[in-house]
Amino acid sequence: MAAVPTPIFRRSTLSAAVLGFFLLLAAGAASQNLPRNALWEVVHNICVPGQTLNHNPLPCVQVDLRAGNEKGFAVLRDPRGVTHFLLIPTARIPGIESPVIVEPDAVNYFANAWEARRYVFEALGKTLPRDAIGLAINSTASRSQDQLHIHIDCIQPEVLEVLHTNQTAITSRWAPFPVPLFGRRYAAMWVAGEDLGPSNPFRLLAEELPGAARDMGDYTLAAVGFTRADGTPGFVLLADRVGTVRDDSAYGEQLLDHACRIATQ
Repeated sequence: MAAVPTPIFRRSTLSAAVLGFFLLLAAGAASQNLPRNALWEVVHNICVPGQTLNHNPLPCVQVDLRAGNEKGFAVLRDPRGVTHFLLIPTARIPGIESPVIVEPDAVNYFANAWEARRYVFEALGKTLPRDAIGLAINSTASRSQDQLHIHIDCIQPEVLEVLHTNQTAITSRWAPFPVPLFGRRYAAMWVAGEDLGPSNPFRLLAEELPGAARDMGDYTLAAVGFTRADGTPGFVLLADRVGTVRDDSAYGEQLLDHACRIATQ
């Protein structure tokens, strides 16, 4: 693993959360042991100032402030996988339960995350088909950080196979997906298009899945790049609610494969 970059601030000014992140990054360790504000502190206290003052976003790989800090985002590699990246707003937004993400002028963070899949390709040293990439945000019950972040990584090959086998059941309206995914009963929806620019998955969940708007924090939401049998490009959106089945914490990140096995198939 590459050496951890030197922060732009003196070590004495960094919080325990930030220092903990650097230690885990260096060790490639799991992020569950981090303080719940670690992502926010890293982005807000290091990545954004680094980009603004020195044009250097490290440890993030990207900080985009073209629309201003309140509508900007950062991309950070997660220590748990070479191809695992996180899209994180530069504004303080706790998670999927935050009303700001479904406002009429809300930033389409899923669209930004889809564009950021290029970092997965750079990590692999090759480009993968759109069907190999998934994006996911966990529910409040299953996340480890209280700053909104969308996971970007390869999709589990088994998930992609099941989606293709049952693609006729996936329409432009939310409907129960007929096959459990890792024992969870997801709702699925088809969104056509090369990218997610015209379609904000957060708003599609809140506005079109009955009951979701009242309890957004109970939901996990994923977007899987997909090509239908007739060649039409688009995305399969998948949503699961806490408690849909026993011990279901709505952990959509499990649809992603941090070992990226699909890259070798």
